[in-house]
Amino acid sequence: MYSSTFNFRDGDFILRSDCPYDDKLLSSSKSVDFRIHRCVLSAASHVFDGMFSVPQPASEDDVVVPIIPLPEPSAVLDTVLRFVYPVEDPTIHTLDEFAPALEAARKYDFAVAIAALRRRLVEPDFLETSPLRVYGIATRYELLGEAEVASRALLSSTLSAQQPHEDLKHITAYDYHRLIVLREERARAAIELLKPSRDVKCMQCNGRWDMAREPPRWWADFRERAKEELRLRPTSAVIFTLPFLQQSVQAGCANCAASILCSSWFFDQLKRSIDDLPATI
Repeated sequence: MYSSTFNFRDGDFILRSDCPYDDKLLSSSKSVDFRIHRCVLSAASHVFDGMFSVPQPASEDDVVVPIIPLPEPSAVLDTVLRFVYPVEDPTIHTLDEFAPALEAARKYDFAVAIAALRRRLVEPDFLETSPLRVYGIATRYELLGEAEVASRALLSSTLSAQQPHEDLKHITAYDYHRLIVLREERARAAIELLKPSRDVKCMQCNGRWDMAREPPRWWADFRERAKEELRLRPTSAVIFTLPFLQQSVQAGCANCAASILCSSWFFDQLKRSIDDLPATI
């Protein structure tokens, strides 16, 4: 069976998917033939360029188009070749589709495919749903920039909430340790910043002369819950939200709600300070 996209009449060789490396070129029921161009693959891949530069012995068979057997599934070859040829880019919906494509692109040194796949790896849908798996793939293939992006995305979730997957087996102890250290150090630094300004006041809590220098009652509740949240997710994403602050209102006095609203400038400063902390491995 021929590929519906890569079956060019002037193609001068065939890549056969799902085919073992042997001299018989036996195809399986899953095999798909990609009839493509030697010049295109030579330009796109150093591996194929080197392969084609080796003189081939004359064949006694009446085979018009040479066949190169490859073990990769047809879907993987189709994905990689779509990055190489001027056709519509492949749609990669899941990391299950992504990982084999990156493996093949690296194996055959398709630079343009590798670059496109690296960009796809750190797009929001993958980072939001599976940041630890993205981190695992990035560190496995030594994609340093992508590993940094994934480590930042992981700050917004707990590690225990990540779903186990085979990809995680490839994370080394060294890379996982770096991730743990980043989270712990950032959490400690963020907690150190939880100090109230002298200008944060509540008319009722600080109305008496002996309480004038004390923080409002809502602050103690906010600080303790913020500490707990930062230890789990060392980012500013949760602790400055309205629902989070509303819980501190309930722990304060009747005027603490107004005090929190008037302290928006302080929360903005605190948020910027936390956001400025180191956020990547």
